[in-house]
Amino acid sequence: MAFSDSMESLKGFDVNELDFNNAGSWPGPIKAIVCIILFAALVFGGYWFLIKDQYVALDKVAAEEQKLKTQYEEKAYKVANLEAFRQQMVEMEKTFGALLKQLPADTEVPGLLEDITNTGLGSGLDIDSIKLKPEISKEFYVELPIDITVNGSYHDLAAFVSGVAGLPRIVTLHNFKIGPAKKKNDLGADILSMSVSAKTYRYSGDKKKPKKKRKGKKGRKK
Repeated sequence: MAFSDSMESLKGFDVNELDFNNAGSWPGPIKAIVCIILFAALVFGGYWFLIKDQYVALDKVAAEEQKLKTQYEEKAYKVANLEAFRQQMVEMEKTFGALLKQLPADTEVPGLLEDITNTGLGSGLDIDSIKLKPEISKEFYVELPIDITVNGSYHDLAAFVSGVAGLPRIVTLHNFKIGPAKKKNDLGADILSMSVSAKTYRYSGDKKKPKKKRKGKKGRKK
């Protein structure tokens, strides 16, 4: 059948007259159009149910690949800088150890009080009192408060504060109170009185627990 004959057969054809039970009698062009529509529907349906799921799975795999790549780069960076990290750790341990050594043990507190006394006398101060207060426990360390009262000139007081700050052990000064002293110096001149709270620190892990005495075994009486 020629193309002109096929187009001629479409003239006067009503789509409403299509009978799906008698599709063999449809004009050729109608059959071709229906076949094209069915083929397109099959292709679209196959994409929707098969290919689309594969694309979704591919996207997941790509995302997982990027995640693994990022993790690999992070681990590769750590491995490449492992030696530097180790050196930093060694330096931190040395610094931490040095700081711990600046914290006095229980047996060193009397020596620290002696150092403070000598610093005050060396600064030309008249020491009224140095009182050790009860310990204050913190999370990782223990505070040892010391109340200090000294008398002297302004410059002597400043020299004392500077000397305490330069002690080999960590000592911090708090709650300064400075006013006229009730007494005068040996020359009869007015002097100042300073009350200050000094705090030194002890690492809480250094405190030794008392050892329990073992009870001796009683021998059997014969």
